[in-house]
Amino acid sequence: MKSTISTELKSHFLRLYQMALTDDKFDILELKTLYKFAEDRNVPKEELDRLLLNPVDHTSTIPKDINTRIEYLYDLAYMILVDGIITEDEKNTLIKYCKKFEFLEENVEQLCEYLLDCIKKGISKEDIIKTLNS
Repeated sequence: MKSTISTELKSHFLRLYQMALTDDKFDILELKTLYKFAEDRNVPKEELDRLLLNPVDHTSTIPKDINTRIEYLYDLAYMILVDGIITEDEKNTLIKYCKKFEFLEENVEQLCEYLLDCIKKGISKEDIIKTLNS
């Protein structure tokens, strides 16, 4: 069956899945969050199931749009905080993705801290994107 999600979005869900597995403890809240993100983007549950069960048939891409990059990094930071524990591996993985998304090396750690802090304070990704665009 032909996929209805873009390659970019597939990449995002596989990165989220990787982030959930980073601490060697795949929490039920992380799984629920993954499916909530899919639902928010109108990705059918079956489509996400198929992607997660067969991730090898996929070439990873990064978003071209800066707002989408911030949105995706926010989701990754959110996934870190779902279980209430931030491990060093999770933080390093977020840093790796910031670099992969072509943010300047000298800003990466600060960006990671900012995103995690915003999530802890309940600031939405839409508000972050609005602030960054103003």
